[in-house]
Amino acid sequence: MRKGKFIFFRLPSLIVFGLFLLVFCVPSPVLAKMKEIRIWGGTAADHKDGKGRKWYGAQKDKQDWGGFVKLLPKTASAQGTPLTDDAEKLRKKHGYDEELFFHVSWAANPDTVKYEFKTGKGVFDVTYMVREHWSPNNRGYDIIIEGDVVEELYVTPGRSEIDIITYEGIEVKDGELDFECIGNPKTGKGDLNPMFSALEILPSKLAVDAQKKLTTFWGYIKGQENID
Repeated sequence: MRKGKFIFFRLPSLIVFGLFLLVFCVPSPVLAKMKEIRIWGGTAADHKDGKGRKWYGAQKDKQDWGGFVKLLPKTASAQGTPLTDDAEKLRKKHGYDEELFFHVSWAANPDTVKYEFKTGKGVFDVTYMVREHWSPNNRGYDIIIEGDVVEELYVTPGRSEIDIITYEGIEVKDGELDFECIGNPKTGKGDLNPMFSALEILPSKLAVDAQKKLTTFWGYIKGQENID
């Protein structure tokens, strides 16, 4: 095939490629600067999990990864009390160590649990984990990420049960992801003290998948150029 005819032939593909870039793709340099951050609550000690991943102790501020804002959270531990069978199944399904659900970082309402994470700019998925022990089905608060209420009127589960919730596509424009839990009386619950067991912040699957698709599509275009 002659070069001139090929350029005409692939013009629609190039248009689609351009639109794909504009709408879906995160540039590789931006993706490279986006950080993975994992913390576990109720302790200042770091933890290396069974998959070799590092979880920073949450009872710290002004770290390279970020830290709590202004108020050091209180801590509580349920270590030694086993999770329910359903909680164990859920934990294993998501691939998290049991240790991550030993402790919590919490605040006495009206104080809040507030953190800043030095993620870099980009789009992230935030996974919130909590284990209830003290106020089963009776603790209510809002979960706020980057100023948006991502979980309104949240109520913790039963005793020795856990929740693992992922909030996808959180955009960070200033390089720091803000996280906060605030007690909300509208839940109608008797305990409004917010808490968490662990938090995992990862570059969004949406951004990573888009980058993979971009690489595949560009490889296809380059391959077509070699057809004579």
